[in-house]
Formats: sequence, C-alpha cells, structure tokens
Amino acid sequence: MPPTLQPPWQRTLATLALVLVASLLAGLAVGHPWPALALGSLALLAGHLLRLQRITHLLDARVRLPPPRPGGGAWTQVERLLHRARGEVRGRERRLVEMMRAYRAIAAALPDALVVVDRNTQRLIWCNAAAGTLLGLRYPRDKGASLVERLQPLPLSHWLSAGRHAEPIVDAASPADPAIRISLRLIPYSDALWLLVARDVGKLMRLEQMRRDFVANVSHELRTPLTVVHGYLDMLDPADSGEWEPIIGEMRRQSQRMTQLVEDLLALSRLEAQDALVDEDVAVGPMLSTLRREAEALSQGRHAIVVEDLAGVDLLGSGRELHSAFSNLVANAVRYTPSGGRIAIRFAPAEAGGVALTVEDSGYGIPESHLPRLTERFYRVSSSRTRETGGTGLGLAIVKHVLQLHQARLDITSEVGRGSTFTCRFGAGRVIPRSKDSHEHPQDPHASRQHA
Repeated sequence: MPPTLQPPWQRTLATLALVLVASLLAGLAVGHPWPALALGSLALLAGHLLRLQRITHLLDARVRLPPPRPGGGAWTQVERLLHRARGEVRGRERRLVEMMRAYRAIAAALPDALVVVDRNTQRLIWCNAAAGTLLGLRYPRDKGASLVERLQPLPLSHWLSAGRHAEPIVDAASPADPAIRISLRLIPYSDALWLLVARDVGKLMRLEQMRRDFVANVSHELRTPLTVVHGYLDMLDPADSGEWEPIIGEMRRQSQRMTQLVEDLLALSRLEAQDALVDEDVAVGPMLSTLRREAEALSQGRHAIVVEDLAGVDLLGSGRELHSAFSNLVANAVRYTPSGGRIAIRFAPAEAGGVALTVEDSGYGIPESHLPRLTERFYRVSSSRTRETGGTGLGLAIVKHVLQLHQARLDITSEVGRGSTFTCRFGAGRVIPRSKDSHEHPQDPHASRQHA
C-alpha cells in the first residue's frame, strides 16, 4: 500500500516505531542503548506537543487558514477534520446571518409595530421601524429603556404584569401622536421574551363609529313610526274585527317584536358609545330575587327555577346595566329550555378573589362550532327557533358589552342535548362587602324552587 493511501494512524505508528528503532540501534552502536531510547522518546513527545500546540492555535485562531497538506499522520488528519468542521460552521453562520437579515427586512416592512421586550425587566430589546410611527420608539436609541416609562401615558404596568393572561387593548391613543388610535397585543413567545404588537386601528375605529351612528340613527327614526303603528293596533278591538282578528293579532305581535328590536339596538348603541360607567354599590341579593321572579313569570310554571347565593358579597358597577345583562341570560335560558327542564342561577366565589354569576340550563344546547360567534350581533344558531321564541339576536351582544364595561368576561360552555352554561366572571376589584341593607337574598336553593 502506498504511503499516501495508508490510514493516518498507521502512518503515525510506523513513524513512532521507526524513530524508536533508530534510537535503539544508535544507542547500541555507542554502547548506551537505553539513554538513546529515552532521548528518542523525548524527541517524539516534543514533536507531538508541538503538533498539539499548533492545533490549539488553529482552534483559537479567528482567521481563515489554508487547508493542511495531503497525507501526513494522525495529527494532520485531526487538522483536516477541524478545518472541515470550521468551514461547515462558517457556512451555517452565513446562512443564519442571511436568514436574520431576511427576517429583519420582513419585520421592518410590516406596517404593525413589533417590540421585543425582556419579561423580567420589561425593557426594550429590539423594535422595528413602524414602532417609531405608532409608539415613538427608535432602535438602537431606546434599547434597554423601560417600556412602561417610554410609552406613557398608556397604562402598561399591570397589563405587562399579566403576561400570558393580558387581554388585548383594543383602542388606545398612540404615545407618539394622540390622533393615531392603536390596538396592543402581548405575545409571550419564550420564557424570557415577549413580543408587543401595536396596530393602527384608526380607519377601523372610524368605520365602526360610522356603523354605530348609522344603527343608532336608523333605530331612533324607526321608533316613532313603530309607536304610531303600535298605538293604532291597540285601538282595534279584535272582537269587532271578525275575520280580521288573527291578522290583527299577528300584526300586534310583529310590531311588538320590531319595537323590542329597536330598543335593543338603541341599548347596544348606547353601550358601545360609553368608555366607562358610573360605579355604584350593586346589591346582588335583591337582584337575584328579581331575576327569580322574572324567570318564573317568563316560565309560567314550565321549568324548575333554582337560585343560589353562595358568595355573600355585592358588586361595584352599574345596577341597571348588570340587571340588563343578567336578565338577558335568564330570559335566554327560559326560552331555549323545553318544558320540564331546570334553570339554575348561581352567584359564587371565583378564582383570584373574584366572583361569578352563572346561568345554567338543561335546554337544547349549542353545537361547539357556534360558541365563538354567539356574542356577535344578530348571530343565530337556529333562525327558526329564534323566531319562535321571540329573540332579537342582540341579547348576548348586550351582555358582552356590559361585562366589558365592568372589566369582566363571559364564558360559555354547552353540549347539544344537555344544556348550556353562561358564566359572568368579575375580578376582585369589582367585589365589595355586602351591605346590611341587602336583604331578600336566598341562601337555601330549595327556598327559591318552583317545579313545573
């Protein structure tokens, strides 16, 4: 086998054997074999140490070195492998740099502001160009700056502290230009980093305001003619109408339904136009009693009504709006529960010091695919059933807006054929001790039960 084709370790072993044999023969020639063998071994060790020092220098060098010469022993093979590995690493680094440049170019081209935030310190790590227009942030000028301080007067301290549970800020004034309306979303994408996304929603807000104004104006204009029509229909006596009696009755029902639709539209427009409510102490005990009476009146003895007051506290908010929301949930439960069913209204403690009002029924249930859209205006799971029960399709939209004004949320769970559960969850900030004047609050669920 030619020397250049021998494995490197064989060549190294052959060199070691040759040097040691030559040293031994030279020592025999002069009559001192062992000292000569020792000197040869030391020379070999010095040579290997020099090669090791060269390899260490290659590992530490940050300049591109020429590839090692062909052939050679084991150390040359190690140098060749290191050279190849460094070439592969340099290739990966170039590809990564190219990818990073591409990603930064994409992020810079986005119209939305992107801000990378350190989770522990809430300080800025990086932001794109759009962050300058929407948030007034510049990179690298603001690198390491506190996001809460730089984005004043936005209330970001508690919002950032919520982390994964932070609800998106739908509409807020931009710190860079109050005329710009922005939405904010926090996306935790690692254990140490968050991504803050800000979007210009000014055009969307203007379109939304136009829609609100249109609905409010049309609803207001419809109220007067409907009142006139309803008044004339009330003046007609069905007993004197003969064959017109069923027609007049149907006209009355439809005019009442249209009147209720107009009233719901006006209520929804009023809620959408409000940014906050005037808070007051809301006595929950009497409200639960009122909800029970309303449910019993609407049920007409067809359902078992159960009311449970397990929290023993009151709420801070608007009594009128909260009653409207709760009443809508109770009315829906009665409408969409067959005769003989059960409806439970429960006010109980919730997580993190909050409370929850739950309306649970044993009605038809709602397919899971419909749950995300239930709070949309006029969204109907079954149009025919809604017409039969007299619903307007706006009740849950009103509930959602009332809860948003109270910094609360609506959770919906349902199973077809087994009923639905609607839960209004209020934070600890909305909970107040129960007033001594709050009487007539049922504690025993059996005391407020009516069987079909």
